[in-house]
Amino acid sequence: IADALDLAEHFADGQKICVVLGDNIIEGNIRQAADDFRAQPAGAKILLKEVPDASRFGVAEMKGDRIVGIEEKPKQPKSNCAVTGIYMYDGSVFEKIKKLVPSGRGELEITDVNNAYIREGTLTYSFLEGWWTDAGTFDSLRRATNLVAETESRRTGGPLEEEDDE
Repeated sequence: IADALDLAEHFADGQKICVVLGDNIIEGNIRQAADDFRAQPAGAKILLKEVPDASRFGVAEMKGDRIVGIEEKPKQPKSNCAVTGIYMYDGSVFEKIKKLVPSGRGELEITDVNNAYIREGTLTYSFLEGWWTDAGTFDSLRRATNLVAETESRRTGGPLEEEDDE
């Protein structure tokens, strides 16, 4: 992810940016978090979601109301606060990416970028309202489909109509 983000440096032109991973599906919106980030003088903001299967994600280690570290896919998560694939960064993100060393997987990790902001003391966070899924596996894609269908059914007051394939 950090490698891909680095390709956007020219487009960001030193301005604040928001990165939303393509497999994220959310019920609500991020307007309030984005407004809060715009008002933030510098740094980064991430969105968290409490989940029952935190070991599948980057997990925030919390001390009171502060994030003190993020660990990628820990076997023993230090919290149930998953880092969703929604990140907001100031223009210094590209300097941080250039200083990264590839992980054991041979990749530049977005978790390392977020931990750099934590070390600076400039990472803030919000909890994402409503449901969230990353749809990155077959199981989570099925879950996403079901969540969207249930939400739409509640919104319209009835079941979704199926299209006839004939």
